[in-house]
Amino acid sequence: MRTRFGVLAALLTCVIGTVCAGERVLHVYTWSDYFDSEVLVQFERENNCRVAVDYFESNEAMYAKLKAGGGGYDVITPSSYMSSVMDGQDMLLPLDHSLIPNLDNMDKNWLRMTEDPSMRYSVPYTRTVTGVGYNSDRVKPEDLGSWDIFANPAYARRMTMLNDMRETIGAALKYLGYSLNTTNEAELAAAGEVLQGWKRHLAKFDVDEAKMGLGSGEFHVIHGYNGDVALIMEEVPEIDFFIPKEGSSVASDDFVIAAGTPAADLAHAFINHLLDPEVARITMESIRYFMPNPKAVAELDPELRENNAFNVDDSVLEKCEVIRDLGEDNAKYIRIWDLVKADE
Repeated sequence: MRTRFGVLAALLTCVIGTVCAGERVLHVYTWSDYFDSEVLVQFERENNCRVAVDYFESNEAMYAKLKAGGGGYDVITPSSYMSSVMDGQDMLLPLDHSLIPNLDNMDKNWLRMTEDPSMRYSVPYTRTVTGVGYNSDRVKPEDLGSWDIFANPAYARRMTMLNDMRETIGAALKYLGYSLNTTNEAELAAAGEVLQGWKRHLAKFDVDEAKMGLGSGEFHVIHGYNGDVALIMEEVPEIDFFIPKEGSSVASDDFVIAAGTPAADLAHAFINHLLDPEVARITMESIRYFMPNPKAVAELDPELRENNAFNVDDSVLEKCEVIRDLGEDNAKYIRIWDLVKADE
């Protein structure tokens, strides 16, 4: 099991990195707390290699680093819309399905939620849903249920929102009743105004420190990913989670392999390893993110299956949208985000 509240993110590379010193290295770029350490150790032992893991905070930050020449990564876990962007710019290696026999374990119905339903260049890893984590000892029940909690001065400076352009603008768009994929400039401007109002009550835009702060009591309300909050709920009984009534985002985080990798065989083997039903079960029970692997889900701890942050009800998912790549219209979101983040 992972250590609590992101400690693994700081320690995993050095712990794992000592296992097979001098052997082949697989470089993985991912979100924090996104793998079970024992699963990685097992892969290293079976493949006589070392797994080196680095972390990113948002799809846009990951993309910017890679475009600037940073990295040297083999396997990356972007959200599906960013996988599509990267594929369109020849940043990804087409997958050899013969090297990933565990693709047979994938829930094929989930593929419609991705940008690559044929899995030509990407393989779904987890399902993520964005919502609100909160401390039930500090937040009044009547204040729950809507994105407008971020406008509530009662929790000023005790709230955070994700440092993620599409997720955070998307929250404001859903609050206003618009699509989180809109390209209408008037709707985007209105969302920017809403975010400016919410910003006055926020402590910061953040991901990792925010979830740790929710667990420690520093923050009372955070805009966060469901699996992150589900993990905190296990450790701190007063923490709970809801998806706002206006809807939110649902995403597939994917496995992709970087073009030009010198370790394509190892990268394919890594993906195949994580899709093994028993490995997937262990992973889900560790990281608290749902994986579209029916055989693994059937063997999960019943208590986890009943966790409302981990296993989001289908009626709630119906109100959510998948973030899509908007091509040149992404620039409209960048302009709004720059205005929101100004003077931060």
